[in-house]
Amino acid sequence: MERPGLLLVSWSQVAGVMLCGGTGAVKPANADTQAIVDEVRPQYEAKEGKNPMCFKLISYRTQVVAGTNYFCKVQTGDDEYAHLCIYKTLPYDGQKLTLTNYQTCKTEHEEISYF
Repeated sequence: MERPGLLLVSWSQVAGVMLCGGTGAVKPANADTQAIVDEVRPQYEAKEGKNPMCFKLISYRTQVVAGTNYFCKVQTGDDEYAHLCIYKTLPYDGQKLTLTNYQTCKTEHEEISYF
């Protein structure tokens, strides 16, 4: 007898709300988050060893931790994209921004996920 498979989905994915530790829904770019991306651009350039043609935020999702992780899809060239993980500290620690990780060779349609 064949058993139906189970589909496990977190409540944050179903309800569209953010839970501590889980990533929220993908959001379109906005001026505030573009400013965060712009602030870490020098960190990206230093780690990658080159200056991208552009650094335009396409979309992002967030994760609440002891601060906030921003998982951002950024256009870096005509058909070039990178995914950035940016950590923003809590207000008592000055809300500092750190590029903690990034992935290159992404496409326009690749989903942003935790990495």
